Amino acid sequence: MSPMLEIRNLSVVFGGLAAMDDLDFHVEEGEIVSVIGPNGAGKTTFFNAITNLVPPTDGEILFEGNSIVGLDPNQVTALGIARTFQNVRLFAQMTVLENVMVAQHCRTKQTPIAALLNTKAFREEEAQIRARGEEILGFFGTRLIGYRLDQPAMVLSYANRRRLEIARAMATSPRLLLLDEPVAGMNPMETAELTALIGRLRSEWGFTIVIIEHDMDVVRDVSDRVVVLDHGETIAQGSFDDVSSDPGVIEAYLGRPAETS
Repeated sequence: MSPMLEIRNLSVVFGGLAAMDDLDFHVEEGEIVSVIGPNGAGKTTFFNAITNLVPPTDGEILFEGNSIVGLDPNQVTALGIARTFQNVRLFAQMTVLENVMVAQHCRTKQTPIAALLNTKAFREEEAQIRARGEEILGFFGTRLIGYRLDQPAMVLSYANRRRLEIARAMATSPRLLLLDEPVAGMNPMETAELTALIGRLRSEWGFTIVIIEHDMDVVRDVSDRVVVLDHGETIAQGSFDDVSSDPGVIEAYLGRPAETS
């Protein structure tokens, strides 16, 4: 069986600078794979290339056996790939519930005409979208439900904005979920809570997950496999124990030790 996501010889070049260089990568259905590396390693560019926010210079990106190179980002979402961002990007003026409802419109069947006429079919579909949104938000416990449903996203705490962005990605009904530093800026309690939720995203919702993360405790606790990037290239991959003790990985993070005479 082919991997859910397979990347072959991926290169992304900006003005002569290679952000990704001949990268190979794959993730099997049901896996949780963490992508780690020092700052500037090309991790976010990697996600941007998969979701076509930046065009690959060379290489192939296959999702469920089909090339997605050259598709618009909304087409990638419609195929079943959703992501979060390193810097949270929500619809700040929309309510918590509206942020999750609007994400579902890539799956809706009713037309703009039906919306204008407020047909019975449109009203029924909107009710389904609302119920689905509340179900997704309920996954995060009491953090995003109750009175928060009608609050604008802009008033949420930083940690809850992070949770809402994951909820919005979930609402697109993806098969592959790309999480870009999901616990960044969280305190230890919030980090532990979200780490547990990442495991449940797979076990309860069936998502295949790729994570970019700097928190090594999170990487250790959630990952089936870890891929290490440096300067846009893969320098190691395997279990967390394997890559955390790899001399090349240690050097990439800490620098080459000074030579003694």
